[in-house]
Amino acid sequence: MAGRIPQDILDDILSRINIVELISGYIPLKRAGRNFKALCPFHYEKTPSFMVSPERQIYHCFGCGAGGNAFNFLMQYERLEFLEAVEVLAKKVGVVIPDVSKQDDKTTSLITQLYKVNELAEQFYQNNLESPNCVSAKNYLLNRKINQEMIRLFKLGYALPGQDTLLNYLRTKNVTLSLMEKAGLIFAKEGGGYCDRFRNRIIFPIFDIKSRPIGFGARVLSNEAGLAKYINSPETQIYTKGKNLYGLNFAKDAIREKDCVVVVEGYLDFIIPYQAGFQNIVASLGTALTEEQARLLKRYAQNVIMVYDADDAGQMATLRTLDIFIEQDLNVKVVSLPEGFDPDSFVCRYGIERFREIVDVAENILDYKLKVLKSRYDYQKIEGKAKICAEILPTIDRFKSTVLKSEYIKKISEELKVSEDALLQEIKKLKEDRQYIGLAQVAQDSSSFISPTEKLLIRLMMEEAELIDFIRQHLEPADFQSERTSKIVSIMFDLMEQGKPLELS
Repeated sequence: MAGRIPQDILDDILSRINIVELISGYIPLKRAGRNFKALCPFHYEKTPSFMVSPERQIYHCFGCGAGGNAFNFLMQYERLEFLEAVEVLAKKVGVVIPDVSKQDDKTTSLITQLYKVNELAEQFYQNNLESPNCVSAKNYLLNRKINQEMIRLFKLGYALPGQDTLLNYLRTKNVTLSLMEKAGLIFAKEGGGYCDRFRNRIIFPIFDIKSRPIGFGARVLSNEAGLAKYINSPETQIYTKGKNLYGLNFAKDAIREKDCVVVVEGYLDFIIPYQAGFQNIVASLGTALTEEQARLLKRYAQNVIMVYDADDAGQMATLRTLDIFIEQDLNVKVVSLPEGFDPDSFVCRYGIERFREIVDVAENILDYKLKVLKSRYDYQKIEGKAKICAEILPTIDRFKSTVLKSEYIKKISEELKVSEDALLQEIKKLKEDRQYIGLAQVAQDSSSFISPTEKLLIRLMMEEAELIDFIRQHLEPADFQSERTSKIVSIMFDLMEQGKPLELS
């Protein structure tokens, strides 16, 4: 591997690595408050002075001065060169390192340019919002109870109705059409030429943990028929939905201090509580959370509280997300808001103190999941019990603590009037099934397989264009099992955004 590895690749590897898990694979660590300690592996000592910080993802020995990140530890412990350490950790977390022998300078240059063009777009949208000609957009935010201070802090803006207002502005700044398109700010029109992606919408810049603008979310001013309420930037070299969380750059210090993060769904669900002083909060951008996002949160807190709408889609999104946090060994609870409310409307109606009270009495994840499943299935009947067990046992099996598993099995046994032995047998089957599936996946590339259900859904979307917007509000392309389906659905969403007709080709 010759050349210099782009910084974004190194950052990606480090974001996926948990340094505590890495180092504990070499030496025994013991918890010491919010950190971990051990006898230093790099010099002789009788009293532990080697500390590992899960928050900062670094280690440091107060005896010999050794310290650094995961790369440094592997280099020092395994006597590896830097590039060798990068290769080992990249393979461990599934990051593909590109051929950097010739193109790393070009790639690095592109990434730098993408940040810069996003900054220009962000400033353009901000200036629009403050223009006397855009009073309706400013009033929309004020009517949603967002004050001027928050508008400035989150750099909220407005995309003008014209098809090429941003495009023409960026041209005056010598930005090429190619770069605008790579940043996801414009797209090619059917008959030729280019068009602004965001038009006549409130703009919410999306920042990375270093407060750099990496993408944008955009909301319509009124719920017009045929228009998606929210659209987001497509994925780019610097923006991947599943690796970022809205507001984390603002909230990370409060999250660390409280050792707890509250996860909500949308931009306003984050902004309104944050404005009211509830600042250990992030938003998932309306998508199902990923393992990368769970690992990112684990750097800052051990406790996670999910807050979602009480509607059916919100409950199901929460149920799907829970297992991701359990696998990361995080303590998870769930808040159920009253029907018809989201965090934004709840805080505006009842105030932040009432919101705090609800968060403080969040339900244990198993209690929440069991409550939802019992409301869906008749747990008095054998068939209902079987369905509940089929959905809740995989969650229990993901807990690393055998004590927790045992207690939850006992609880489910009592609630459903099913013997513990039967539940343990079902969990044993789950393990065997996972081993079988793992072997089957080796023999068949799952990315090329499309399930009959997903095929049917695509056919319905082609036949009923109205269905696309409904699905877009509840699912993301990444939610589909097949990579092929995910790509097809993504193209459908993009065509709908651009107002282009859907054709089978």
